[in-house]
Amino acid sequence: MIELHMHSTLGIGRLTPAAALRQAKLAGCRVAALTEQADAATVKGALRGLLPLAREYGLYMDLDALAGVELTHVPPQLLGRSVEEARALGAQLVLVYGETLADSVDTGTNLAAIEAGADILSHPGLITPEEAALAAEKGVLLELSCRPEHGLANGRAAALARAAGAGLVIASDARGVGEVAGRERRKAVALGAGLSLEEFAAAEANARNLAQKLLHTKPR
Repeated sequence: MIELHMHSTLGIGRLTPAAALRQAKLAGCRVAALTEQADAATVKGALRGLLPLAREYGLYMDLDALAGVELTHVPPQLLGRSVEEARALGAQLVLVYGETLADSVDTGTNLAAIEAGADILSHPGLITPEEAALAAEKGVLLELSCRPEHGLANGRAAALARAAGAGLVIASDARGVGEVAGRERRKAVALGAGLSLEEFAAAEANARNLAQKLLHTKPR
């Protein structure tokens, strides 16, 4: 199992990075990404803390760890530059905090994140058909969130992704003990959003394929 959206005390999480990775391991993950919320003021510090830990701790935890960021409330006009900066600083995975119904996110954030080529658009809320089509074209994965407040529009994202041929990924947005979704929880979230079992399997395969690309090796 692959988890591509987790937070620690370096950001909004309640667990240290090592403890967060331990939770992922206990949930059955083979690969886990720490993706701290970041903007221009914090992206460098977050990655400076995460990168050495991801390199070293994974070796002793029987887990492939990834260091990434979730660009959050960055003005849409600056997202292209912010995605490039995060990657230049070493981010292995770049998420963008999408237009979730649980927060007041600038209109245009979804489109700017897709245009910037983020790896994953988190909880995209009321994403449009045109944005879903562009995500399919650019290979940006749309997240179905296991976090209840961010999953309110999962069904819409699933339906528009299906129509446009965009890829989906299921992610926990975990912040504390017991919040990394296991396989059955992920399956329930997928089916609740209207996915078939085959589409659920495809979403899980999208996570594996992205992890393989980022790790430059096949996940265990």
